[in-house]
Amino acid sequence: MQRHVPRFRVALLHIAFWCVYLTFSFYEINTHSSRSESYSIIRVLFFSLFELSFLLLPAYLNYFIFLPRWLEKKNVIRYILEFSIPFILIVILRVYLQRYLVDGYSHQFRYFYSTLFIVQVVSVTLFISFFVGMLRFASEWFEFEATKKEVENERLLAELNFLKEQINPHFLFNTLNNLYYLAYTKSPNTTEVIAKLSQMMRYMIYDSNHPKVILSKEIEYMENYISLERLRLNNQIPIDFSIRGNPDQAMIAPLILITFLENAFKHGVSNNNPDSWVKVLINISDDQCLYKVENSKLSESGKHEQKSGIGLQNVKRRLELSYPEKYTLTVEDHPQSYSVELILNLKNPIE
Repeated sequence: MQRHVPRFRVALLHIAFWCVYLTFSFYEINTHSSRSESYSIIRVLFFSLFELSFLLLPAYLNYFIFLPRWLEKKNVIRYILEFSIPFILIVILRVYLQRYLVDGYSHQFRYFYSTLFIVQVVSVTLFISFFVGMLRFASEWFEFEATKKEVENERLLAELNFLKEQINPHFLFNTLNNLYYLAYTKSPNTTEVIAKLSQMMRYMIYDSNHPKVILSKEIEYMENYISLERLRLNNQIPIDFSIRGNPDQAMIAPLILITFLENAFKHGVSNNNPDSWVKVLINISDDQCLYKVENSKLSESGKHEQKSGIGLQNVKRRLELSYPEKYTLTVEDHPQSYSVELILNLKNPIE
């Protein structure tokens, strides 16, 4: 569909140009005839259309035949020769026909037999032919830009979908590990974990296929994930999850927040460490969303970036594609804690 829009615009440009020229020609002939011989409106219109037809012919021969050949062969001499022959024949035919129609070769109107008239016909026809030819380049440029934009959008959409699909195996791997641990310890919470996992999978398979989802659904997904972690950790680790503002009135790219939360639990929390903790804040105000995740650091966590590099690279690329120049990501790595702060401008992200 996008490729047809530029062609339609170029067609309108052609029509508008010829309508303006026809109006100008009609006015000029009518003004000239009122000074010498009074022509009827029909006769003035006839001469205007006559002149227009002898401009259309060389202009569109050049537009549809000679210019495409030149663009293909890149032979200037051949182009000049091919265009000059029909151009000269058309000009000669017009001059003789116009003289006959004006006074039947009686030389009553000497202007039409002057060198000035021939020069004017040649120069106007040549100018119009090359001007219309320039519209050919405009058409090619419009179509090239539309095709380039369409290809780029398709590439970005394919890359975005690929990055989004990479989240699923990562999430499943972590959750199945949790489920295996609960089943191994014969925890009574195993069925609850399966139920929450089912809800999360439903969100990932159906809702996340949309370019944007209601933020409250994304938060519900995150709450289910935190519930699974609470069960795995036997509620021994303090987890603070705060929401400010109204998430029901905000839209967000799906699965854009979960990576930071996963990393907080994966690299900062252990049920063997009573000092572990996680704090999550989501603050929605106007068209802006502040998302902050803080967590304690385990020993040997200095390799945080290396261990979670793929997930972080993934989400950073998704942010660049979904929120170009509309997000701020701040990472702070302290000796005892690790924090990520993401500020999203939720207004008009890429669809």
